[in-house]
Amino acid sequence: MDDRGRVAPARRRGLAEEVADRIREAVFSGAYAPGAQLREVELSEALEVSRGPVREALLHLEREGLVRSAWHRGATVTTLSPEDVAELVSLRGALEGLAVREVVAHASDEDIAALEKAADLMERATDVHEMVRSDIDFHDAVFAAARHRRLYEAWSGIRRQVHLFLLIRIGRSTEGYLTRIPSEHRELVAALRARDAETALDLFAAHRRLAVDVIAGTPDPD
Repeated sequence: MDDRGRVAPARRRGLAEEVADRIREAVFSGAYAPGAQLREVELSEALEVSRGPVREALLHLEREGLVRSAWHRGATVTTLSPEDVAELVSLRGALEGLAVREVVAHASDEDIAALEKAADLMERATDVHEMVRSDIDFHDAVFAAARHRRLYEAWSGIRRQVHLFLLIRIGRSTEGYLTRIPSEHRELVAALRARDAETALDLFAAHRRLAVDVIAGTPDPD
């Protein structure tokens, strides 16, 4: 019988997805720093699973941009080259630029209140990895407030790489990080609440540029 046009049976991928979640969490918590090797044997033993789900999970994380594989090194946590950083920051800037304009034009008072809550939660961060998570959560809220589904989906496509970018940033320096980041985000919220697109765009650009400067080792002008 001709099988063309038939839908292939679904595969159960729950275990591999759970393994990917565990490895991703280990990367985001700092257990595996950018550049660290991810050995299948060690991961399968630590997670008490066979190597098959681990291999599948690493392929999934590679598609997300969090893992890179090379024949002579195996799988490692991604490190971002200057070209990677430039591409990621320029794409993030384009997406955030549209998000800011959409928030200014369409966000409700409840949306702005959600941004304020996300900024307030940064004050509770007790370590730099928790602050990075709070930073990502804040930007999730910005894109949600834009009320633009495809824009949010585009952000979702790079958010884990942005998280990795911020891990590299704190790997370069954490000086003033816990105290400075909350105040930066309060300024962002204030500009959005005032519906001041020009100021908000400038502040978001400065926020991105500071992280790039830290990674590049550029002295802080302040």
